[in-house]
Amino acid sequence: MPTRTGRPPKITRADIVAAALRVIEADGVDALTMRRLAGELGTTAMAIYHHVRDKDELLVLLLDDHAAATPRPELPDDPGERLVTAATAMRDALARHPWAVDVLRADDLFAVGALWYPDQIIDAAMRGGLTLEDAVDAYRIVWHYTSGEIGARAAARKRREQGGSTFRQRVFTEIDAGRFPRLGQVGGRWEELTARDTYAKGIRALAAGLLP
Repeated sequence: MPTRTGRPPKITRADIVAAALRVIEADGVDALTMRRLAGELGTTAMAIYHHVRDKDELLVLLLDDHAAATPRPELPDDPGERLVTAATAMRDALARHPWAVDVLRADDLFAVGALWYPDQIIDAAMRGGLTLEDAVDAYRIVWHYTSGEIGARAAARKRREQGGSTFRQRVFTEIDAGRFPRLGQVGGRWEELTARDTYAKGIRALAAGLLP
């Protein structure tokens, strides 16, 4: 591969954001560094710092871009259905980019445009009879359930894509039904049953339990 000579190419903020997304989707948020990004773009880290202050600012730009490109649903009047619809929309938006959950879990960086989701979930909870404080609690419960579901599914999908039999599959296929009778009934169907999308069932149960 020939050595690059002369001045590095001019780059834009859009170039940087696109390259950062490629790095994250390939190797995760921790792999994103200015040095790695400079290599992706064929430029220098200093050139990137002319456009973004640091990695945190870059992550916020990525989150903002994603939030701006995500359509929002019409929300029904019924408080329970309103909460379910807003929560499901949040899950669907994040499920397309599971890396965003890793960023948001730190509870610091976020996209201002994405505040629509917590605002609408809190509003639905208050329409359903909760105080503001309890409505915020309800949102946090919904958020923890949603982010956990996305993270677990993303990790399981990545493991399945690697191919081959997993430790879990081997254990459940040969499980001792005398010691674990109910799991023995499930047996080798564990992977099939736990791969089902149960988010709608879970979020409806949460809404029913959280609202008066």
